[in-house]
Amino acid sequence: MLYIVLFFLLFSLLLYVLLGGADFGAGIVELFSSAKNKEHTRDTIYRVMGPIWEANHIWLIIMLVILWVAFPAYFNIMIIYLHIPLTLVLLGITLRGVAFVFRHYDAVVDKSQFWYNWLFRIGSFVTPVFLGMSFGALIGGKIIITEDYENYGFYDLFMQHWLNIFSLLVGLFYAALCAFLASTLLIGEAEGKARKHYARNSAFFTSVLVVLGFILISFGYFSDVKFAEDFIHNPVSLACVAFSGILLFPLWKFIKKEYRIASRYLAVFQVILVLFAALYAHFPYIIITADKEVSLLANLAPEATISNLAIMLLIGGFIILPGLFHLMRSFNMIKVLEKNEKKYE
Repeated sequence: MLYIVLFFLLFSLLLYVLLGGADFGAGIVELFSSAKNKEHTRDTIYRVMGPIWEANHIWLIIMLVILWVAFPAYFNIMIIYLHIPLTLVLLGITLRGVAFVFRHYDAVVDKSQFWYNWLFRIGSFVTPVFLGMSFGALIGGKIIITEDYENYGFYDLFMQHWLNIFSLLVGLFYAALCAFLASTLLIGEAEGKARKHYARNSAFFTSVLVVLGFILISFGYFSDVKFAEDFIHNPVSLACVAFSGILLFPLWKFIKKEYRIASRYLAVFQVILVLFAALYAHFPYIIITADKEVSLLANLAPEATISNLAIMLLIGGFIILPGLFHLMRSFNMIKVLEKNEKKYE
């Protein structure tokens, strides 16, 4: 039963990185679009993301519930030592969601639209940055777990492990990943000049992602971050990164030729490779503190709790996943191959 729970935990993580990431990335693409493209990008985003945007964050909720119920020790560390960045993440999700709704449904069109637009754009950028910084804090090796609070200040216990260069680089890397996903997705949702615009954005954010990834790992390695050292010395993780690098060449080709489906599927596969490489390098010791490594599988919930949770997840999966697939298929989020692309697949 534990493996079923782990599967749903990792599967929810993958779906949130892909769907939630594309959601955030849409706002980032809009933020970095030129003034003449912002309005068209905004309309495209609403048409594509509007019907399903509320469903994207359900995977974050599922992840938190699984951690809370099945892995209480792990969840406890996250909630206590990352309460500031996680609160900022929740605030960002809420504010950008409010702005997303009001900029389309506000009955009065006035100067408030300006603030709705910028709140959505800035929220779409800073929220994934704080999410990435939270993950960077978990693997950065700076968390101080102690009950001797008198010898440590507030900054030492609750800020320095996420407010640093390594965590910021992780945050920027995830934001770039979100923009890459969204711009690649939008290639298949536009025509003419707009389609070329998203193709250029996709190529640009792909390059940014590669550069940031290299800087992130290099900085972590030379700063003696254990996660980065283990990542570089792990042959499986390196093989995934190398394979991902090789796939950049056909990906750039598909983006340049503005292929709707091929570029989308290859982008998703790239993200899967990167995520697998990162998790495999140190699983199950995802939390690395200043003096020890904390295993996700340590101090599990009772076996009966794990079993009941696994059963509920299986039942929920059979209900939610077909409905989600139908929803995304109905609004053309999932597409089959087009005739003019078959020969390149």
